[in-house]
Amino acid sequence: MTIRHVVAWKLAAEDAETRAGHAAEVARRIRGLVGVVPSIRSLSIGPNSAYADVNGDVALVADFDDVAGLEEYQVHPAHQEVAAFVRGVVASRISVDFEV
Repeated sequence: MTIRHVVAWKLAAEDAETRAGHAAEVARRIRGLVGVVPSIRSLSIGPNSAYADVNGDVALVADFDDVAGLEEYQVHPAHQEVAAFVRGVVASRISVDFEV
């Protein structure tokens, strides 16, 4: 069983330039967790590239061997550091974790 972790964020910045900068920084920081958090099996993240008026601003898809691996990721100190930054720039977050 693989657990796929999907997250989408809407960023808090009002202007498009700041939002784009924050989206790029969120993606950069989360990509930096690959090779640092051992339970990450694959990770893809990027800023939205279409329909900005209705879509989220940045999305993540990450795979883990199991729920225990996802939980290890959630509590890993490097992830906690990135999550603190993300919480500071987002307005809302939605996520889904499912088996593939």
